[in-house]
Amino acid sequence: MIVAGLGLRSLCDAQALIALVLAAQERCGRQAALVAVPAFRYREAGVQAAARHLGLALRAVTHDELLAAQPRCVTRSPRAQAALGVASVAEGCALAAAGPHSRLIVPRLTGGGATCAMAQGEDA
Repeated sequence: MIVAGLGLRSLCDAQALIALVLAAQERCGRQAALVAVPAFRYREAGVQAAARHLGLALRAVTHDELLAAQPRCVTRSPRAQAALGVASVAEGCALAAAGPHSRLIVPRLTGGGATCAMAQGEDA
């Protein structure tokens, strides 16, 4: 499974999220099967609208899942670390949702107040 992980500021615009997911998919030449976001952002209107527009399932990633994925992340954000206790939100979400043996295929991309990364699970 291919997963697009998102990190975002509050009230992030759906168009910014859509653009990042499309850019990540273009970069790796693969289509995501689902979008993963931190659980505390799951109900945001922009997140919901972006997933609907892209036709992708949406998965909430818990803080514990984000923490468990951190050793496999390649990007470290001091800002995210200070605010959330994790150094990479988008990469962590993608890796957590893609499974314990997943790997990054697109490291963090940034734009429009959001970040996106893509991970590939063992089965992809």
